[in-house]
Amino acid sequence: MPKLWRRVREKTSACSDSRESVSVCVRMPRLGAGWGGLVEAVDSGDLGDEVRMLRPEAARGRPCAHAQAPRQPPCACSGTGVRMPRLRSDSPRRLRDSSSGGSSSDMLVVLLMVEAAAALRLYPLARAKPLCRIHTVRTGKVFHTRQHIQGDHLYFSSMTTCLIKHPCKKNIALYLGRKVFFTRDNFGSSLPPFSIPTSLQVGTPEVTSAHFAGSVLLLVVNQKVYIYDYEANSWNASVGIEHPVSHISGDNCCYSGHPSCVDISDSVFAYLRGDQIPQTNIYFSTTWGYRFQKFALERQAELVGSLGGAFYFHSLSQVGLLLIDQGKAMFAYSDHPLNRSFGLPFDYNGTLDILITPGQKGILIFWFEKSLLVSRNAGQLVDPVQVQEGRHILHSSISEANISIHTVAANENELAVLTRENNLYYGNLGILSSSLIKFADQNIWSQEAALMFTNVGMLEILTPVPDSVFPAFDFQKCPVNTQAILMDPQLQVDVCKVELLQGEFENKMYTIDMNSQLELSALMIPRPGTSPVPLLRACALPLGCPSCRPQVMVSNPHSLGLQAVIYEDGYTYDGNTKHRLNISLRQQHRWGRADPSFTSSIKRPTMSTITLDIANKEISCVDLKPLTALISVGCDLEKKIVIQNEISACYNGVLDPVALQDNYSYVIERDAYDPSFRGQRAAADLVVPYPYEKLGCPHLVYYDAPWKPVVELWREGKFQEVVEAEYVLLEVNGLFTYTYLLTAGTALCSSQPQNWSTILEQAGDKGPFAWDRENYVSCHDPDNHGPLRWPDVPYQILGGQTQNKVVFDQRNGIYIFFLSIVDPYYSYCHLETTFSVYVHGAFPQSIIPQEVTVALVTAATLLSVWLAYAVPKQLGTEKGLRVKGFWAMQAVVCVSAGQALSARGGPGAPGGRFAATSGARCLKIKRYVKTSRWLRASLVVCVFLTPTFAPLPPPRPESVAP
Repeated sequence: MPKLWRRVREKTSACSDSRESVSVCVRMPRLGAGWGGLVEAVDSGDLGDEVRMLRPEAARGRPCAHAQAPRQPPCACSGTGVRMPRLRSDSPRRLRDSSSGGSSSDMLVVLLMVEAAAALRLYPLARAKPLCRIHTVRTGKVFHTRQHIQGDHLYFSSMTTCLIKHPCKKNIALYLGRKVFFTRDNFGSSLPPFSIPTSLQVGTPEVTSAHFAGSVLLLVVNQKVYIYDYEANSWNASVGIEHPVSHISGDNCCYSGHPSCVDISDSVFAYLRGDQIPQTNIYFSTTWGYRFQKFALERQAELVGSLGGAFYFHSLSQVGLLLIDQGKAMFAYSDHPLNRSFGLPFDYNGTLDILITPGQKGILIFWFEKSLLVSRNAGQLVDPVQVQEGRHILHSSISEANISIHTVAANENELAVLTRENNLYYGNLGILSSSLIKFADQNIWSQEAALMFTNVGMLEILTPVPDSVFPAFDFQKCPVNTQAILMDPQLQVDVCKVELLQGEFENKMYTIDMNSQLELSALMIPRPGTSPVPLLRACALPLGCPSCRPQVMVSNPHSLGLQAVIYEDGYTYDGNTKHRLNISLRQQHRWGRADPSFTSSIKRPTMSTITLDIANKEISCVDLKPLTALISVGCDLEKKIVIQNEISACYNGVLDPVALQDNYSYVIERDAYDPSFRGQRAAADLVVPYPYEKLGCPHLVYYDAPWKPVVELWREGKFQEVVEAEYVLLEVNGLFTYTYLLTAGTALCSSQPQNWSTILEQAGDKGPFAWDRENYVSCHDPDNHGPLRWPDVPYQILGGQTQNKVVFDQRNGIYIFFLSIVDPYYSYCHLETTFSVYVHGAFPQSIIPQEVTVALVTAATLLSVWLAYAVPKQLGTEKGLRVKGFWAMQAVVCVSAGQALSARGGPGAPGGRFAATSGARCLKIKRYVKTSRWLRASLVVCVFLTPTFAPLPPPRPESVAP
């Protein structure tokens, strides 16, 4: 080779410019057009640094230089000819141009270049740039020696290595090999082997599985589960596992503190791999593994085969069990609609380890020494990973490539494989297919080597190194920049066709409640001259929509439906077209386009991941990550219900707000409430303090008018709508002095409706307020075939399709109601509230028994009717005439007394006092008799009942004063 290059140098001259490499142009007018672009050495440095492969220019799709091409100055190639490495020479010589003669010399140069290219093809990577530069971490040994916990050193049972990183806390990781190491600084310092305290008496400290759950590390040691709280530096043994287990599985959600996200991190499975499924014992925990309980699939006893794993696929809202039988494996699922069938079977050769990639996308990686499989939909379809070179597929599977996998690493979008043949393979987890590309060879493999991704496109090969002096181990690191390596022309990797893909929803979590819709938007800018197609598949049908517009991919199309529109949205400053994508997300049931046999149960909250990516994205698009968001189809915590209170007791002056705030309390009579909510009378009166800070001023209600509250839905402080869904009421202190307007019969129930009595009997430890959307059964449901036995019982559900209302008894006072929306199709939230009303307008109840009052009223009515008939008739008789004469005489007496009083000068005169008294009394009687019909009739009755009236003597004349 040196002699060959020396001969080339004798026929060439190097251009004196400042670039790393120069272009040497060779034009061959006498050799024909096919020779002009024969070979090219691309971006080579000095011969002592790097030699790149020479390859024909025509193979790259460029046009060759023709003999009739115009003359060009030396070293001014425009894509034709041969690019040669810079040659070290103190006196460079220039190539003679073909126009100046010397065609034989040109031919010699060409032949020499062809010979050089052939020689280099024999050793394409012999002197390639190394994948990574190895350095050793050797720090903090004294510190870790002091912190070393005396105990049993743990070790990994497998012959391979495994490195588990915390998905959310990137610096926390666990290395599993012949020694186990736990780090909190991403192996940035030397570490002693990880030990478990001897006080736990684990026996053989063999680790078979590990998992990070929240802020704790779970380890299966000697078929038992132990918990290491690395924040408190404490160990505990799990409770509830009664049988041996070998593996644990779980997932972590890193999006937000949403309860649905927290539940993902809390869920852990423990099981014994290889056990027969009908007899196996599977344990499930929702407390980070501190406490387990037995878990059984609904049809687990009917399944055939051994257990390969138990997983909670949050991206699909399903529990999946991996069944292995006769060299084939498939998944069985827990809930509708996937529980009616199995996932497609795939080859199961050897014992496959299963890796769940972070991000809740549903991507699973199955691997062992001779096999590598991937699933993008939580095990429903499992495909082998292909091996490619350039644009071509070399091997359809790892087993076909005849390589031995030592360890595997993956993050949200990337996959790396280290083999025992000292090879490193890299690929991306595309949503259409996954393939690996082989990097250049380098001595990077060892029995203790492990892989981990430190960042996007940044891979690290980690190897523990023992120290002869200190017990702590050093770590040999070999960082690999995959983006830089993929730029190597030898790999023949196409450039990325997209310059920008961004959206405001990236790495966020959203909630879609019933009857809600979510709008998202994304922007894509392709490279000039390209037209990439964003992948928008798997919307409502498992195989896509051949005739519909492109649609964004969701991991759980059984619960989440979507619609997407893409359009051009202007241009960038350099003329690139901007493409805007608008996405509408709704619950699959609300679109009305999917068959009920395809959709999941609407009553069950679910989760799904939405992903926007580019179809058939090049492997060089390392930094162009897919846009991903987690969607919770469930309760929107920003929703709440409020009771409309436009007419309050304080506003109308019935109650004083100042008095209500001054430790106001009221008394409930013992005959009006029951503390057990059974409608029985209590033993004593109840004094209730009124919580004004919580309830405010009570709503004013008139007792004699049927009433129901107006319920409003609010979200993030904004009014949404008036709730028309079904809800129930219960007085929190046990008052039962109210009933309902409708009965079960008048509400047109087809089955016996629920009521508070039946709910309390089934509530158990839930307390008296246990009636909610989860246990409500409508009596109008056609699927409810129960009989209607008691149609006259009160119908205690308000809202919905009935006009039911509350009817209060004759009692004034404050009622504090608990209200719960029980309609299961209105919201996934437990929408509840407490409010108060003040009932007024009721008169106090009489102390006379009701029967006596009714009898007296009836007798008085009959007497009045008889008098109305008898009195006019009696006035025409002789007695009636005497009565009239009597009252006429009384009138005469009154008039005479008045005249006498006036004639004598007033009451002070002699005889005036008697006359004044008689006159005043007569005038008063006359006025009453004249104005009061009732009194006149009464006097007539009295006169009528008198036996006789003696004639009155004539008035005695009084002497007139002189």
